[in-house]
This record gives sequence, structure tokens and C-alpha cells, in this order.
Amino acid sequence: MASNRIGRINEEIQRELSSLFRTLKDPRVQSGMVTITHVDTTSDLRYSRIYVSVLEKPLEKDVIRGLKSAAGYLRRELGANMSLRYTPELQFIADDSIEYGAHILEMLRDPRVVKPANPENETLNTEDEQE
Repeated sequence: MASNRIGRINEEIQRELSSLFRTLKDPRVQSGMVTITHVDTTSDLRYSRIYVSVLEKPLEKDVIRGLKSAAGYLRRELGANMSLRYTPELQFIADDSIEYGAHILEMLRDPRVVKPANPENETLNTEDEQE
């Protein structure tokens, strides 16, 4: 039952922070497209890990630094928008799961990396080719 509550709180924090990111004036955060991939809050609501993905990889460290410097503002605004006993301390962590997933998909599409399950069916003949 408590984990369901934490899950709802995580979703609400993600939704609120996504809208608050648009209000940040820090050029480090505005320079790259930032996506919150996952939020993980402790059961006592003291700490919340925010996993962030940045579209442009070279800007990732600057974006994380910008978010860490804006953490106090974001926490205050989060506390004003959500009715919780404790507003969690925000910890921003770079997440490369989207990039990793794209890499795996690229590897699966490469015929040199992934061999067909049945080599005899390597090329399938369509009806047009048979005529």
C-alpha cells in the first residue's frame, strides 16, 4: 500500500518538475532538451532522485550542474504546488537509458551483428520475385 502511494508521489513530482523546468532561466538548462525519465523517492519522503536525460550528450554535464544549482528553487516551488508533509531534497542524476536503448535497437537492425535464427530463411522470396 505504501509503495503505491510513493508511486503516485513520484508521478506527481515528475509532472510538476517537468512544468517547472520551463520556468528556469539558467542558460545551461535551456540549452539542451531535458527529459525526466524516472523519479525515485525514499519512503520517508526526505530524498528524491530525479533521473534526467539530455538530448545533446556534450551538454549533459552542464545541464546537470544547472539543475543542481536550481535545486533549491525547484524544491521550494514543488513544496508550494504539492501538499506533502516533507518536500524531498532533489538529487539530479544523468540517465543514459534512452541512448542505450537506441544503441541496442541499432545493433538489432544490423545484419552483421544479429544473424538470422534459421540461415536457410536468410532471404525470403516474395511473390513478385518468383515470377
